[in-house]
Amino acid sequence: MPTQLLITQFLNAHFAGPVNSLLQALHVNTMLQALHVQPISPTAPITNSFAMELLVFVVLVAYFVVVRLTLSVEKPAAVQHLAEMTHEFVSEQGDQIIGHGSERFTGYLTVLLLFILLCNLLGLIPGLESPTANVVVPLGFALVTFIYYHYHGVRAHGFAYIKQFLGPVWWLYPLLLPIEIISHFARILSLTVRLYANMFAGDLLSLAFFSLVPIGVPLVFLGLHLGVAVVQAYVFFLLAAIYLSLAVAQDH
Repeated sequence: MPTQLLITQFLNAHFAGPVNSLLQALHVNTMLQALHVQPISPTAPITNSFAMELLVFVVLVAYFVVVRLTLSVEKPAAVQHLAEMTHEFVSEQGDQIIGHGSERFTGYLTVLLLFILLCNLLGLIPGLESPTANVVVPLGFALVTFIYYHYHGVRAHGFAYIKQFLGPVWWLYPLLLPIEIISHFARILSLTVRLYANMFAGDLLSLAFFSLVPIGVPLVFLGLHLGVAVVQAYVFFLLAAIYLSLAVAQDH
């Protein structure tokens, strides 16, 4: 059985039964049966990565609730200032990258940025770990982003969205179509590997130096880990915005 964090142990102790029942139902009725997807340990189906994602989800929901309940024009609280700065940053980036109509993507891009940032930063807290250091988590972000920008591309252009995969010269369509399809699927791999590799390396480096020299020196690598966490969250957010801008651009 994999080593479990305290929060993972708590979740498995109280919710392992319902989770196993849900997975068994999905296993019978979906492709999970054909793919032989099942928990590594039936007694502990909830993984550390899922527990950390759930923690981030709870923290973000609590944050948004607090912001909503404390909204004030005359005396804005600190959380409101933080929310306004975040919204302004995402809106400005969206307007610069996507252009007109970018405001409809602000909600998704904001949640994506905050969720990945908090996931990355969890590894700095003793007793927790970054879920983005598990390849499955960045893959999930990449797949959702992939589906999201293609959905809005089709929504904006209808069937004409296919022109993005064909190029300007009709007689090159048979050559360009498979190349463009492969390049779009390669974006999933690019988003996944970039985030996963950097966070996994950061966690591994911090753990190694904490084991070797527990005082002083590891603080340098914690600072490096913090910088990598912020940069990688921004890079993922930036690429998602770029892919959205290409999908909804009016010059297809």
